[in-house]
Amino acid sequence: MPNSIPDPWGFSNKKYQSSNMDIELLKKEIGSYFPFYENKFEKNVAVFFCRIDNETLEQNFDDLRISLSKKGYIPMLRYQKGEHLIYVIKKPKLKTRPVWINALLFILTMFTTTLAGSIQWASIKNTGDFILTDIFKTNFLIDGFLYFSVPLMLILGIHEMGHYYASKKHNLDSSLPFFIPLPPPFILGTFGALISTREPIPDRKTLLDVGIAGPLCGFLVAIPIALFGFYFMQISPIYYQGTGESITIVYPLILEGLNSFFSIPNNTIMHPTFFAGWVGLFLTSVQLLPVGQLDGGHVARALLKEKSKYLGYIVIVIVLILGLFYTGWLFLAFIILFLIGTSHQPPLNEYSKLNNTRKILAIIGFIIFLICFAPIPMQ
Repeated sequence: MPNSIPDPWGFSNKKYQSSNMDIELLKKEIGSYFPFYENKFEKNVAVFFCRIDNETLEQNFDDLRISLSKKGYIPMLRYQKGEHLIYVIKKPKLKTRPVWINALLFILTMFTTTLAGSIQWASIKNTGDFILTDIFKTNFLIDGFLYFSVPLMLILGIHEMGHYYASKKHNLDSSLPFFIPLPPPFILGTFGALISTREPIPDRKTLLDVGIAGPLCGFLVAIPIALFGFYFMQISPIYYQGTGESITIVYPLILEGLNSFFSIPNNTIMHPTFFAGWVGLFLTSVQLLPVGQLDGGHVARALLKEKSKYLGYIVIVIVLILGLFYTGWLFLAFIILFLIGTSHQPPLNEYSKLNNTRKILAIIGFIIFLICFAPIPMQ
């Protein structure tokens, strides 16, 4: 046996370092769920060499994780050189932000998305010719709020709440959504939203459930919003009368199909509600890219384990190639490579199997990606 125990998380910063591990407590907790034949301790990590019963592995490890979490520890199961090892570290003391920050960011994002909607209405009503102060007119602000801000925030909010409730279902400590406001001239008024997971993902089923819940919920909301947008464009079409260049969005497969149920005249200006639905579907497809810390990256890691990194490399190459035709993909590639990362941390227990229901959910997620993805979103 080696004399030195590796830190399986790579936690080198001080907030993860820990002395004063309660050795007797850990022996009792581990032994209650997994018989062990050897153990080693160092300053900030302990390791137990265990005998594993595959039939009870998933439930026992989940019970152990919850029990140790209450006592300030985090376990991780690994299989190395023919042996099952459970690593344990002290649970880091992470600062939690008060709920008023979530509320403030939500209000600010409602305001910036309302301004974004007001810009769209001012441009539509004045055929692209308007001065900046027009966006603060009451009628444009009301329409921007009702027809763009509310639909878009519903899609983003329900997407993140899908992640949140999936986390809570699996006893995973997560924050409420943090919305990211972006003032004009940014056309959406927001850079999206996110939740913060305050502890490692326990197992593959939790990883898949949390990863797929957001896109599924967001998709189910974006579809009716896009349908309302189509309806508004049919009953009250506004024709483009400008002489300069205009931006044309490309319909993904799902909108091509839904469009066939409506009679929308040619050269019709896109309704802000439809634009909110289109944005929701487009962002759903982006989140389902199987790379890094994106939702699709969570699903890929749950399905393929460590082999998911190779799929991530392929995705990055494809995104870079698409960037030659649409520069927005280059921006996404930059975010993935330098901010999000292409790798994905393994869950604490990566050895329990996924049932058929979750495999079907993953297939549904892949189908949603295909029907929502537009290689060249705008022209």
